[in-house]
Order: sequence, then structure tokens, then C-alpha cells
Amino acid sequence: MTDDTARDTAPRRTGSLDTGPEDTPALDTDFLDTTRAFYDTIAEDYADRFRSAGAGGPLDRALMGAFAELVGPQGQVADLGCGPGRVTAHLASLGLRVLGLDLSASMLAIARREHPDLRFAQGSMLELDLPDGALAGAVSWYSSIHTPWERLPDLFGEVRRVLAPGGHLLLAFQAGDEPLRLDRPFGHPVALDCERRRPEAMAELLEKAGFTVLSRTVRVQEEDTSSKVPQACLIARR
Repeated sequence: MTDDTARDTAPRRTGSLDTGPEDTPALDTDFLDTTRAFYDTIAEDYADRFRSAGAGGPLDRALMGAFAELVGPQGQVADLGCGPGRVTAHLASLGLRVLGLDLSASMLAIARREHPDLRFAQGSMLELDLPDGALAGAVSWYSSIHTPWERLPDLFGEVRRVLAPGGHLLLAFQAGDEPLRLDRPFGHPVALDCERRRPEAMAELLEKAGFTVLSRTVRVQEEDTSSKVPQACLIARR
């Protein structure tokens, strides 16, 4: 998903879910089921509400354009947490070869219906069904916010795995400390928490995962958006 106020999108499939040795704690993956069910429920209303939003405002599009230039023409990119496919389509219009990935089957049905010329697949950012080094770029556009903080190193490690050396990651999220609770959106009986993160803390996690952070921007507010929450974007290189 790609809007500033609601969806930082859905996490994907989680590495191996085997518990391993008896002294190894089981990984918490309940948030994946919760996220999937939430977006399956609101998918059509969400797509209708944000259909006119496109790929965001001019500053968002500028960041995507810079990312596309860094990746290079016809670079293979995965849009992780693609939702109804708006950002996926915009990245394709910039000359990239894009695969959209999402947890929610209902969101993917909308993406395929509205962008039949693009490729979409169901899966988790935590366990990508891609070979090592398969991608020139990856985009997580408001799609990491339902992933618990302690699982972010796993997420970034998996993204690094599928990026070729020199590949780039574009990571967007809401900046701050207070989470946002989405309760009964569009009148549906579902709820979900969206985490806000400090850009410097996210940059540190990326660096620990083996990335070099090239750019860190925080947009306070644009004229064409009602959001009062700062929006952060990091561009990093494997």
C-alpha cells in the first residue's frame, strides 16, 4: 500500500518458520496473518479511497525517479507490499521491470484487474521467493510498518539477499515514535497497528544489515496532502 496515512503495507512471507533446536524460541508470525486478514477485508474500499492518489505528490515522485535512475533502465525491481499496484505501475512507467508482491490476495486481485500488463505475486517480505542477487532494486513503500521492530533485521537481511551487489533499496515510512491504530476503517470490524519509526534508527538497522545509506529525507508536509505526520524515505545500496 502506498498512502501516507494508513498503509505502510503488508509484510511478506517469513524466512523458514521451522523452530529449530529446542532452545531456539519460535518466531512470532501472528502479525502476518493479522495483516493479511486486515487488508483482505478492506481491499476494495481502500482501492476506491486512494485511486486518485496515484504515486503520491511531487516529492514522492522525485524520490522514485532518483531511485529509478540509480537502478538503471530495465532494471529488475520488486515492489514489496504493492497493494493495488499504484506504485508498481509508476515504477514501470519510469522504465523499470517491476514485480509487485503483497500478502493480501484481495489487494493482488485489484492490482491484476487494474494493471493487467504488470506482474504480481503473493508472498512475504520476510521470505522472498527469489534467488540470491536476482534484483537490481527493491521498494518498500510504506510496507514495513506492521512488522515488529525485532523482526526488521530479518526483513532487511532478506531484502539484501535478493539484491545484486550494488542494488538499491527505496524505503518509505512515517517518522515518529507514536504508533497509529487503524480501528474499523471504512466501517469494517477489523483493526491494525501501524508503527512509526525514527529515520536515524532505521538507517542504523540498514547499515547493520549490510547496506550503505545514500539518502535520508523527511518530508514534513506537502501542499497536496492532508497528512500532518512527517514522512521519511531512505535510499540505500547493497
